[in-house]
Amino acid sequence: MKTKIWTISGRRIFSNMIIFVMLFVLSCSAGLGLRIATSSKMYNGVYYSGNENSNKVTLMINVYWGTEYLDDMLQILEDNNVKTTFFVGGVWAVQQSEMLEKIYEKGHEIANHGYYHKEQGKISEQQNREEILNTHRLVKGLIGIDMNLFAPPSGSYDKKTVEAATELGYKTIMWTEGRDTIDWRDKDSELIYSRAVKNCKGGDFVLMHPTLATKNALDRIIKTIVGMGFELCTVSENLAGQ
Repeated sequence: MKTKIWTISGRRIFSNMIIFVMLFVLSCSAGLGLRIATSSKMYNGVYYSGNENSNKVTLMINVYWGTEYLDDMLQILEDNNVKTTFFVGGVWAVQQSEMLEKIYEKGHEIANHGYYHKEQGKISEQQNREEILNTHRLVKGLIGIDMNLFAPPSGSYDKKTVEAATELGYKTIMWTEGRDTIDWRDKDSELIYSRAVKNCKGGDFVLMHPTLATKNALDRIIKTIVGMGFELCTVSENLAGQ
């Protein structure tokens, strides 16, 4: 009987140790800004990928200038049965409201890219709020939707940016490391293609813009990523991706 009592006590001690270790791991993960539930890569409140345990990849398209290649890009996306996320600037949306409406009517997700394309990390919290909120109100007035994803122009942000976005009900989105096609600078379709697909993995956010070189590479990018077994989807679907 004495031996049995000690065995039960030992089991209790062992169980308590397991619980302690689990709580310690969860606490450390929270401190590092990681989201274990979905395995999304998030640091300091900013998302750099969707669910890394999924097969989902997103071509996030930032639009602040130009429309001349968007029709062709929309057709390529449609031909490949792909829906994605367009982050739009406020000034662009005012000038190109018909194109904004067309993108939305094609079934793509519309998200916020600031009003004047300012470097959010170099402006005040109030200016951060205005950049996001003014674009939100404008797009709401034009196509009747409430956006909830914000991509800081030029990837510039700081704590004030994230706090302002969060207060306004937004998630702050950045591209995945190594997934910036840099198509605004480099006019080489082959280089853009390589940056988009090389070592592609689940959860990736691939950054691109409506440039001629990107338009020329887009069909091949889509077919290659899908051929690798990934599903191309919107940012919201990628964040939730099961």
